Amino acid sequence: MEIVNFTPMPALGGGILIGLAAGLLLLTIGRVFGITGIISGIFNPVKGDVLWRFIVLLGLIGGAFIGTKVMGTDTALQLRSTPFLIVGGFLMGFGARYGSGCTSGHGVCGISRFSMRSILGTMTFMATGFVTVAIMTHLGLK
Repeated sequence: MEIVNFTPMPALGGGILIGLAAGLLLLTIGRVFGITGIISGIFNPVKGDVLWRFIVLLGLIGGAFIGTKVMGTDTALQLRSTPFLIVGGFLMGFGARYGSGCTSGHGVCGISRFSMRSILGTMTFMATGFVTVAIMTHLGLK
């Protein structure tokens, strides 16, 4: 397997920023930084519980935009075709709802709280990702 675009320092920086954002959200308003739950709360609004969700969403989009400008790359936009991304997004959304959360909620926040459900969920996410990459690489779909 060939590692393409190995960038440990930007990855470390991104991880630190995600950890800080998760900690800040938990300390300031007592909420877990689970993107699936944050976005679903925008589509199923509760009075007085929407503004912070939009702020987090704008931060994610703005952070990605700034990151591409600072790093000088937009390779994430060139990886797959639109239909492939739509199917992948649908499967990701289905899995996040079925698993009662996503990698940010379970992987970042759940593991740090020693939640056994989150630890097992994250192990399942990772194992499924490894198997998917292996299959796609074997089939030449990388």
